[in-house]
Amino acid sequence: MHASRNTLRTAALLTALSGLILVVGSFFGPLGLVVALVATIGMNCAAYLASDKVALRAMRAYPVSEAMQPVMYRIVRELSTGARQPMPRLYVSPTAAPNAFATGRDPRHSAVCCTEGILTMLDERELRAVLAHELSHVLNRDILVSSITTALASAVMLGVQLAWLLPFGRPADDEDGGLVNGLFLLVLAPVAALVVQLGVSRSREYEADASGVVLTGDPLGLAAALRKLEAGTRALPLRPAPELQTTSALMIANPFRPEGWSRLFSTHPPMADRVARLERMAGYPR
Repeated sequence: MHASRNTLRTAALLTALSGLILVVGSFFGPLGLVVALVATIGMNCAAYLASDKVALRAMRAYPVSEAMQPVMYRIVRELSTGARQPMPRLYVSPTAAPNAFATGRDPRHSAVCCTEGILTMLDERELRAVLAHELSHVLNRDILVSSITTALASAVMLGVQLAWLLPFGRPADDEDGGLVNGLFLLVLAPVAALVVQLGVSRSREYEADASGVVLTGDPLGLAAALRKLEAGTRALPLRPAPELQTTSALMIANPFRPEGWSRLFSTHPPMADRVARLERMAGYPR
């Protein structure tokens, strides 16, 4: 799995985004930035500890017993046993749109959720591949990486805005130059933070695909599932409500209908690229 790689990635993100925060602070003064940084990291730490509850509530998910979902339980138990990891709690979301996601800060505090739509759409082989993908997110500590990235990226954006708006954050001299620099950072810092977030989120999906294949030994099963999910999410997209925006990044497929410029800011890599990678794993020539 990629847990050790994600630990290194977390350290790199801490260094890079902390450096960006310091650059912003050098332009606007430290006080407002420190307040924003402390408040934002505090809020994100709280969100990290309760990340599973927030995501499950956003999807109106309910816990299921083995009697209610015997196939789902059997698959996840077999995969968890094979990976020598604790079995996560299982949930189902009463949503027709086909999708699945994992959440929780570590394997002992994790949950895997499937929508009713995906349980209806996929056969057992495809469902197994999807559940292996989701279990891989937990085993790879992807929720930790995502939480730290979000915390620091949010700190950059909020810090820039707060430092620029508060009186002590404005340059005292060279008003024209300060204004240009301030407006430049006001645009640049959020874009830089967003690009880092998107890059991490997309790379996590590729890695979870690969790790899931290690668990199942069946890259074509996941490829078949992704093709169905692409068609299913296009036919039944979720409404892009605010409470679903964060949870959407956790899902195996983008639940919204990407249109126009929004494609550039998708948290998910193109489905065709993911399928092509899986087919290469199966030995298909490209």
